[in-house]
Amino acid sequence: MDQNYTAPSILRTKQHFEILDGLRGVAALAVVTFHFMEWAYADYSNNFIGHGFLAVDFFFCLSGFVIGYAYDDRIAKMGVLEFFKSRLIRLHPLVLSGSVLGLLAFLFDPFGGHPELYSAGKIALAFFCSILLIPLPVIADRSYNLFSFNAPAWSLFWEYFANIVYAFVLYKIGRSYLLLLIILSAVAICFVAYRSGNLLGGWSGPTFWDGCARVSYSFLAGLLIYRSNWIIKNKLGFIGVAMLLFLAFIMPFSRWNWLSEPLVVLFYFPLLIILGAGASLKPGLKKICLFLGKISYPLYMTHYAVLWMFGNYYASHKPGAMQLALIIIAALILLVGAAYLVMIIYDIPVRKYLSDKRNKKLADR
Repeated sequence: MDQNYTAPSILRTKQHFEILDGLRGVAALAVVTFHFMEWAYADYSNNFIGHGFLAVDFFFCLSGFVIGYAYDDRIAKMGVLEFFKSRLIRLHPLVLSGSVLGLLAFLFDPFGGHPELYSAGKIALAFFCSILLIPLPVIADRSYNLFSFNAPAWSLFWEYFANIVYAFVLYKIGRSYLLLLIILSAVAICFVAYRSGNLLGGWSGPTFWDGCARVSYSFLAGLLIYRSNWIIKNKLGFIGVAMLLFLAFIMPFSRWNWLSEPLVVLFYFPLLIILGAGASLKPGLKKICLFLGKISYPLYMTHYAVLWMFGNYYASHKPGAMQLALIIIAALILLVGAAYLVMIIYDIPVRKYLSDKRNKKLADR
């Protein structure tokens, strides 16, 4: 058969919302910056981007919108199995690379760490669970993260959960049931924030179910926005909406987090999705938005290996404020470059190979 076959119509990707792609990149840069800063400022009230972790809730909301847009009208035709294959091909190669990089950082960190304290069997089990997204918070040197060698993968675990629920339940239900689920998950968000004082949880064993509340509301809200066609045409452009998004991340960290954070997640982020989907994009910014969108997921899934080494460096060397700023800026630039290389050399070729192989099988049926 000719190798220049094309994907069946039900598998073809739709046009992207470029501004939403750009916002995803802004959120990824914010959460990476936050991860650097939280090593230096254990008191988040002294951290200029102390709410950078809320980028994850923005990711979840954007995911709900995008999944609804991409699959609502074709998942019934393509089937649940092909939907899962599509999501695995899109997401899992970088889960693997992030786990490998995390393992290498654990074993060969030049600034510290204690891999000798753990048996080869325990390390192998933690790595195996990391690549399969099976939560296993057992490594003390990794702060008992759900995924010892790729800390941000906790949100991918819940992303997969949301995708599974979407495939079996959400795509079939009407808006009234969707609204009911949103109300219930909004209550859960408020409960988590009130109980813990913030929405920082989800990444560790003790806060595991906080992640469920966070993904449930935001994913459902994004799905409702798409299905309701809540898109407000506006002239804010990418820069305007990006600035509004950034304001959420630099919001002061205070004793009122239990109130301010749910307000941002419940109302502000959905509003930004609505505005981002309806904003007009200047031609000169299109390439920037596309780049930010493409780099966001590779950056998010590969950066934390460097974070552990940075943390050990900071603990042992205690750099001053100016030196710290220069290190973080340089590290951000290098991490974006590294993520781009991972995307070009590994992620895109692997996804293309898997997609071509699947498309060929479907075409041969």
